[in-house]
Amino acid sequence: MPHEETPAQGPRPSRRSVLAGATAVTTAASLAAATSPAHAARPPSPVDRTKLRNLVSRMSPEEKVGQLFVMRVYGHSATDPDPADVELNKKEIGVANAAELIAKYHVGGIIYFTWAHNTRDPHQIASLSNGIQKAGLAQPTPVPLLISTDQEHGIVARVGAPATLLPGAMALGAHASRADARNAARIAGTELAALGIKQDYAPVADVNVNPANPVIGVRSFGADPKAVASLVTAQVQGYQSAGVAATAKHFPGHGDTATDSHYGLPLITHTAQQWEELDAPPFKAAIAAGIDSIMTAHLLFPALDPADDPATLSRPILTGILRERLGYDGVVVTDSLGMAGVRQKYGDDRVPVLAIKAGVDQLLNPPDLAVAWNALLDAVRGGEIEEERLDTSVLRILELKARRGLFTEPYVSHAEVDRVVGARAHLKAADGIAERTTTLLVNENRLLPLSRRKHREVLVVGVDPAAPSGTGGPPTATVAKALTELGFTATALSTSTGTQPNPTQAKIDEAVAAARGKDAVVVLTYNVPAGSSQRTLVSALAATDVPVVHIAIRNPYDIARLGGAGAGASLAAYSWTDVELRAAARVVAGRAKPVGRLPVPVPRADDPAQVLYPIGYGLSY
Repeated sequence: MPHEETPAQGPRPSRRSVLAGATAVTTAASLAAATSPAHAARPPSPVDRTKLRNLVSRMSPEEKVGQLFVMRVYGHSATDPDPADVELNKKEIGVANAAELIAKYHVGGIIYFTWAHNTRDPHQIASLSNGIQKAGLAQPTPVPLLISTDQEHGIVARVGAPATLLPGAMALGAHASRADARNAARIAGTELAALGIKQDYAPVADVNVNPANPVIGVRSFGADPKAVASLVTAQVQGYQSAGVAATAKHFPGHGDTATDSHYGLPLITHTAQQWEELDAPPFKAAIAAGIDSIMTAHLLFPALDPADDPATLSRPILTGILRERLGYDGVVVTDSLGMAGVRQKYGDDRVPVLAIKAGVDQLLNPPDLAVAWNALLDAVRGGEIEEERLDTSVLRILELKARRGLFTEPYVSHAEVDRVVGARAHLKAADGIAERTTTLLVNENRLLPLSRRKHREVLVVGVDPAAPSGTGGPPTATVAKALTELGFTATALSTSTGTQPNPTQAKIDEAVAAARGKDAVVVLTYNVPAGSSQRTLVSALAATDVPVVHIAIRNPYDIARLGGAGAGASLAAYSWTDVELRAAARVVAGRAKPVGRLPVPVPRADDPAQVLYPIGYGLSY
């Protein structure tokens, strides 16, 4: 499920040059095996299909329909949320809390969000999960719930510190280490499982060949389908070895969109052959790795289905290609049904029915559960959806729950939370992985690493987007603190925010005044568009003759817009989370060597058909 915010669009090269480059280049990926620093792999629980079929046969149509829904619910507690959350639940769902939601609609799953106040702290999350399972097992037909979330890491994370936060996909792509990707997923999965979250909507399997992609970007491992496939495989292995269902998304591929499917219906113009070469390899790799679930995309793909329907509602795509051609028989989950990309053509009563008819199993987060649930139940009762078809999806969902141990161990323990979540070994591993992702693109006159003798007084300025998980940051303060701990005297000055990343002239003047007398300036940028005042900020700082170090804290394409602005060094950090910013600070200070390499090409700003920095580019010292 895509994250809530929409990044600014960056430069867009011609489709022909990017598609050709992406298929021609394969980033080398380490084949070394890795083990979790704290836990061994957990084999999936055995599945007794006969017992599960008997369970399905005892369920009422209402209970079966409920199993297909994964729903949001507000509150930190399953039975006693805060009054404000009770009111939100009543307004949006018609119930007071999670327990009432389960009793009324028999939902098969619940998705956690930070904004729904589900993820305050690890022990609260574990208690919420236990409360949800208690409600599920109190039903007339007791069934545990599959609790899910979007914990991609990097710029999309619902569970924050003190849980371990790890580099996101494109950062992992910059090191291209299967060992690191697997280890990161195993750590993340181990901690999620301890919190009762047994389905993670990760990894992203989209191949980001469009620098202007407003919704994927650094959530992708890169632009080379073979490298992306390799890292997707590693992450599937990591998550599922830790007892958590991985979810490859967004099928059939969301990497070449210029429209955010939250707000519109994207169109993919790839040919069928380009889909086979560019978009399909990571999904094929995920299926070969035994992935538990695959998420659909709300987009048009005429080469795969000429009908004017999003892939989420396309039988030729979900059944014809995913089920029959690729041989996938696991759980198919929709992206959020509240997104505009799936709601533009059909009403909220028809979308869930058409999705099930297309081949979907799980219906994620409909805007109006009562409308969706009743529409699906009516379709079953009226014969539009045969009960045998309904049973097929219910059985797949129950098999997934059984495989992840929910029928045998539905509850989690607080002792395990203390032992696992934010474990010292996990945090140390996260720092090490992040260190290997920072990519150095420019280093004029060997400005980096900064010298504590020559560059002791450092000013850190730039954009301060809010932390993705709600924990950590702000970025300028995080970098300043890290540099100070490394022997510099660093101060922070925020010039803009993630929602308004372009600084005002007053803020630029303030930054220039603060830079005078400093030995070096570190400036953070965030998706620099054409004509952005972020470039003006960099130029103005460089005009002070104080050495300027630039760090792109989201998409690595910023350097193309900053050419000639005067930065003496430029790095790509791929995210503004603390773990990646601390790693970048260690590289700036010379405590770590930059070893990351671009997993995407960076096109020229003045001629996007030409590549400024190719896949695999990166400096070191």
